[in-house]
Amino acid sequence: MASGIKDKVAILGMGCTQFGERWDVGTHQLMAEAFEEALVDAGIERKQIDAAWYGSCLDEINVGNSSIPASLALRLEGVPVSRMENMCATGTEALRGAVYAVASGAVDIALAIGAEKLKDTGYGGLPAPYKGTLNDLWLPLGSAPAGFAQLAAGYRAKHGVSHEDLKRAIGHVSWKSHENGVKSPKAHIRKKVTMDQILSAPMIAEPLGLFDCCGVSDGAACAIVTTPEVARSLGKHDLVTIKAIQLASSSGIESHTTQWDGSYVRTTRHAARRAYEEAGITTPGSN
Repeated sequence: MASGIKDKVAILGMGCTQFGERWDVGTHQLMAEAFEEALVDAGIERKQIDAAWYGSCLDEINVGNSSIPASLALRLEGVPVSRMENMCATGTEALRGAVYAVASGAVDIALAIGAEKLKDTGYGGLPAPYKGTLNDLWLPLGSAPAGFAQLAAGYRAKHGVSHEDLKRAIGHVSWKSHENGVKSPKAHIRKKVTMDQILSAPMIAEPLGLFDCCGVSDGAACAIVTTPEVARSLGKHDLVTIKAIQLASSSGIESHTTQWDGSYVRTTRHAARRAYEEAGITTPGSN
């Protein structure tokens, strides 16, 4: 029986770029910026990286389907680099690959890096895939705000929540995020907003207003992982270990059957349940 990865992998170092409209740099420069910061944080040299996983979701930013851009940008000579793409879970997928490689004993030190350059698309939202099966299945669902608005409407109908209470509950998420953005020097949007501003903002897709919808950004983030034993040998003692990492993909049942009531995301439930089990958390609400 699988034992999971709980406490088998430690975060050795992390790096993150400034997010925003980064017209001054390309995707490769963003990757290098995050990587260099992660190396300093980890206290290692690039030659100590045994393997890397590179995630980038959208080909529309001209990074291509290959792992070569990451190999070139990070100067990882002879190091195996895998290119990952899994839509909104792309970053998680890259980290999962690095974590599993370390946990399995295949490598000592692994790298996960993700980068997006969405401002280069010339489009204010998420660009649709140009062609292929995904395009045929996804386009009828509309934009991201439209899809999540349907979830909100389904939740409201199922649980009997008033429009005002739902709108205010959703608004608190935006308020919290803006508060955190002000505190982060690398955040794209560093501006406080009031609940009144959030609730009175122009409607994008009922019940989601302007401040309930995410903007797009340019940036990159990087994590270097290893075993707790290697981390200690490198002088790291206050270790942060990974308790669980799970991912779930959809078969399309949400869109094509009546078995789903539209009030939640099935894949989120599947992944969360497995992650709690892997981490040994039996009562999530009290931890």
